[in-house]
Amino acid sequence: MYGTFQDHLLAEIQGIRDAGLYKDEIEFTSAQGAHVAIAGSQNVLNLCANNYLGLAEHPEVKAAAAKGLEEWGYGMASVRFICGTQRLHKDLERALAKFVGLEACILYPSGFDANGGLFETLLGAEDAIISDALNHASIIDGIRLCKAQRYRYSNNDMQDLEAQLESADAAGARFKLITTDGVFSMDGSIAHLDQICDLAEQYGALVHIDDCHATGFLGAQGRGTHEYHQCIDRVDIITGTLGKALGGASGGFTAARAEVVELLRQRSRPYLFSNTVAPPVVAGALRALELAETQPHLRKQLQDNSAYFRNALEGEGFELLPGDHPIIPVMLHDASHAAQMAAHIREQGVHVVAFSFPVVPKGQARIRTQMSAALTQDDLDRAIAAFVSARNAVG
Repeated sequence: MYGTFQDHLLAEIQGIRDAGLYKDEIEFTSAQGAHVAIAGSQNVLNLCANNYLGLAEHPEVKAAAAKGLEEWGYGMASVRFICGTQRLHKDLERALAKFVGLEACILYPSGFDANGGLFETLLGAEDAIISDALNHASIIDGIRLCKAQRYRYSNNDMQDLEAQLESADAAGARFKLITTDGVFSMDGSIAHLDQICDLAEQYGALVHIDDCHATGFLGAQGRGTHEYHQCIDRVDIITGTLGKALGGASGGFTAARAEVVELLRQRSRPYLFSNTVAPPVVAGALRALELAETQPHLRKQLQDNSAYFRNALEGEGFELLPGDHPIIPVMLHDASHAAQMAAHIREQGVHVVAFSFPVVPKGQARIRTQMSAALTQDDLDRAIAAFVSARNAVG
């Protein structure tokens, strides 16, 4: 039987290759960081990681993880409600809830799981979810598991959001939940969360944000999109990750009103049926969160690097999507051109990746760069020179 199925799989894989959508995984031979080693090249500048605060290879985070391994063990070998909870997990949940300004928090194996276990637990067929069109795949998949009625509004379009809220009301929705990414990862654009909260209050809706690309560094104290838009007390539910700014390892969380978290502990399937986040990861994330809170120079360095890189590329005539987030997409529009540019830049020891349809809309191919507090000005100058060289070579 497998022979026929194998032929089917090979044809599917070849179709992905023919469409130019095959994803090669580049093997690093070093730890994650601003500089990485790739087979054949020992000093590659990395502009692709979500390592916003530079904590993935931070010595204090590594030391905390090592101490966590020594004191708390390698893994829990169980789910939380049986024998998979340590004081360490509770400490991190309390710290995360306090940091983002909500009453309670629950850990998940990943940010994807946090979204996957959210909607089905809280909402039923008589309810409505109103979702931004550019929301992350984890939100989309989480909504698919839920029986609530689904409404979608155009990206960051408040007029369309209001129209969808009106439609949900007309359909007699019991509860309405607006869900959006805090930061849209392909564009680096930030959700109009203050306006979303205004509409939520007007129409009696709850507000959820996935703040994976904001927690730890966006806003005056790095608390996230809700702090950036000064609506920190108007959001009901925040999902996030430990796999980006907060150490870059693994794990996710949902912070929310106390009753929301209590119900998630009782019924959220990815929480109930997945092993707990490993103790060394929890210990490392606790230290990473402390650094995010107590080392404001990391946020300042990230902001300075983002502004420097953006201004320099614009000065060289590159087209960038506007914004002030450390995700900085360099727009090239043509998919083939973007792929050639990225390949030439990588040949010069700067790791970048080109994105094209269907990851982004047709005609909007780009090289998405991401800044880190671990990058120096020399690093940025090297990357800028690589972009200029690639444009001169490719055209």
